[in-house]
Amino acid sequence: MRTLLLYVCLAGATYGQNRPAAVDPSAGNLPMQTIGANDLIAISVYDTPELTRTVRVSSDGFMRLPLLQEKLRAEGLMPAELEITIAAALKSEEILVDPVVTVTIAEYHSRPISVMGAVKRPITFQATSPVTILDALARAEGLTAEAGPLVLVTRFQARTDGGPATSVQRVPVSALIDTPNPEMNVMLSGGEEILVPVIGRVFVVGNVKRPGAFGLREAGEGTVLQMVALAEGLAPFAAKQAYIYRRGADGSRTEVRVELESILQRKNPDVAVLPDDILYIPDNKTRRLTATALERILTFGSNAGATALIYGR
Repeated sequence: MRTLLLYVCLAGATYGQNRPAAVDPSAGNLPMQTIGANDLIAISVYDTPELTRTVRVSSDGFMRLPLLQEKLRAEGLMPAELEITIAAALKSEEILVDPVVTVTIAEYHSRPISVMGAVKRPITFQATSPVTILDALARAEGLTAEAGPLVLVTRFQARTDGGPATSVQRVPVSALIDTPNPEMNVMLSGGEEILVPVIGRVFVVGNVKRPGAFGLREAGEGTVLQMVALAEGLAPFAAKQAYIYRRGADGSRTEVRVELESILQRKNPDVAVLPDDILYIPDNKTRRLTATALERILTFGSNAGATALIYGR
């Protein structure tokens, strides 16, 4: 009996010496990232080979282990947090008395982030580490001169009925870059699409000193007089009547007559312009061009790199 007790004591002492310390195993997970749906995770339970295995997280964010009756929530947890969850489940179902669990992420599921629009290098990359909007824009080498005032972040989420659902977050560029607001530099987990829309432009053509395409920071902020000022004023022999050609939902252009002389004399209120408008000021000595002819001229000038079209912000 004494020999048996001595053997048990020695065995217990040896087990205590060989047992790994309860350190944070997730420190070895590079990069540090929460577990997501369809990730492959490696689970090791000390001295219990039947529970040591790799498990794929299901699309709904849960995982199953043998011997456990209930499935466990894994999505959104850090590896160290999942270790605690698994150990608690093994204890509560009386499978192990004091389990030591190690969790590592063996494979991240594909988590692409796409950056497109008015950026210098549109790109799609994998979110293998925590990423912010500024990080994503930096990977796209920053904004172009034609970038609009907003960054649109589209997220795709699974609905309860299985269909896709999207949410769009509008982040002002000024809050990211001009006057940085840390709350606007939101975290991305993968699966997002980042779109930087091109700034709205008004094309000013005809009898002005500097025809061109001039940027609108916000829809509705520009007027006819402002556009004429950006075009450095009227050229000689400008007509008293101007025209705005505005594109409709079906792609066709509608004509809006503008009493230019009355506006200049402050007899009539100024007229607002919208993005993609063509403001045409004809010569009073020549025949007026049609909207179709103007669009062809603009398209030709843009394709040929004509200096007549000068893009401003």
